[in-house]
Parts: sequence; C-alpha cells; structure tokens
Amino acid sequence: MRALMPETTPETGVRSRRRGGLSPVPALVREHDHDRFQTALFAPVAQREALFALYAFNYEIARIREAVREEMLGRIRLQWWREAIEAAYSGQKPRRHETVEALTKAIACYNLSHGDFEQLLESRENDLAASPPPTLAALEDYCDGSSARLVDLAAQILGAREAAEAVRGVGIAYGLTGLLRAMPLHAAMGRSYIPDEFAVSPADYRNHRASSELRAATAAIADAAGRHLHAARAGRDSVPRGALAAFLPAIIASHYLVRLTRAGFDPFDPALAAPDPLQSWRLLAASLRGRF
Repeated sequence: MRALMPETTPETGVRSRRRGGLSPVPALVREHDHDRFQTALFAPVAQREALFALYAFNYEIARIREAVREEMLGRIRLQWWREAIEAAYSGQKPRRHETVEALTKAIACYNLSHGDFEQLLESRENDLAASPPPTLAALEDYCDGSSARLVDLAAQILGAREAAEAVRGVGIAYGLTGLLRAMPLHAAMGRSYIPDEFAVSPADYRNHRASSELRAATAAIADAAGRHLHAARAGRDSVPRGALAAFLPAIIASHYLVRLTRAGFDPFDPALAAPDPLQSWRLLAASLRGRF
C-alpha cells in the first residue's frame, strides 16, 4: 500500500503516519481495536485490507461519543462520516482520509450492504444520548444495530452472505461482552449501558461497588450474551471456513464470560482488566479447528 502524505482531518485532528511498519489503516486498528486486529489476521491475505478499513471506520465512529462534549458536535462528526459513505455509494471521489479511501475501495470491491452502514451510524447516533437503555431487550437491539452489523459486513467481505443466524449471534454476544468489559471505563466517565430495569444504584456504579443489584444486572447481561453465542454456534455450519475470521470474536467473548463468572459477576474485579495472554493462541486453535 502506498504511503499517504500526513494530513490533519476534521474528525480526527491528528496527523497520519506509518506505525510499526504497518500502513496507517491497519496500524490504527492494531492500536485501538486489538481484538479485531488479531481476528483479521486469520482472514485470507487478499481480504485483510478491506477488513482493516471496516474496523478502522467502526473505531472512528465509535469513539465520537468520548471525543466530544456536546451532542451536536457528535452529530456533526457522524454526519461527516455519513456523507463519506453516501459518496462511496454514489461513485463520488472519496475524501482525502486514509480510512475513507480504503473503505470506499472495499465497498466497491465487495458490494457491501448500504443498509448495514446506515444501521451502524444510527446506532452510534443513539450513543450520543445520555440515558441508558430501558431494558435488556433494548440493549440487545443496540448491539444488533452496531456490533452485529459490523460482523455482517465482515462476513460479506469474506463471502459468508448466507449466515444470518451466526452473524447476529456473534455480533450481539461480542457487543454485550464488550460493554461489560468497558464498564469500569464507562463508570469513570459517567456513562452507563446498564438497562434501567435492573435499578442499579448510580452511586454504587459510579464508585465501582459490586452491589448485589449490580452483580445481578451483570449476570443477566452475561447470560444474554451466552444465549446469543449458543444461537450463533447452532448456525455455524452455514459459515464457510474461509470466512471464519469474521466470527472469531465469539472466541474472545466466550472466554471473557468464563472469567466474569469466576469473578462472581463483579465487572470491577481487577483481574478482569488484565489482558488474556493466550488470546492469540485461542484464536489460532479455533482457526485450525475451523470452529468458533
């Protein structure tokens, strides 16, 4: 991939450069979304750049909520990305931005679903709201519109367009476990994705106290993630072996749920903050078996 000139962009405000020998897009994913970076390495070489473009795009829109102080500023940034996506589908010249240029190529090359991008952007727009979801079902819908749409687009790149059950299951399960993993960070930032129906004390949550109510809410979210993993694995025969990389986040989600159970469903247990030193080996073993 050719080296791109350093450029300051309106949505990142940073100058691009090569990092660690990688071109800017995969380097961005490696730095900020290491889980998906690792899973993409198990995809066929010809499809990896498209996956990195997709995951870089997801990072860019996912971080908007943390990057802005006002909801309107977040909507402006999302609109910038929405226009970039619309330009890709209308055949316009892409904006000078590494991720936009790479994603535009991927959209054209793999005929990616416009609807999935629209749902992703809509879900991230909902991120800007200050209130948590009212119910667990609403939280699952959020993960369906965000994480599952990303899995669907990755599956399209890898040739698995007929694996809807596995796509939805892996996407929702990984999305739910991702929110559980991020709970300490979200609590420190004053954000919560714990559904209102669980009536967790805001003070307990804010101060990282694992009350019985918070543990019960965590267990319920983890149980929902486990159910979606089970549903995904029931449909894994529809996933071609060459598309397995899109579904490997299931391995990461599954192992985290085991660790969370051992921690007594305390999302603030310091042991959960430590990275899994065997994660790459778990992914390799799953890839060799052709299973997720």
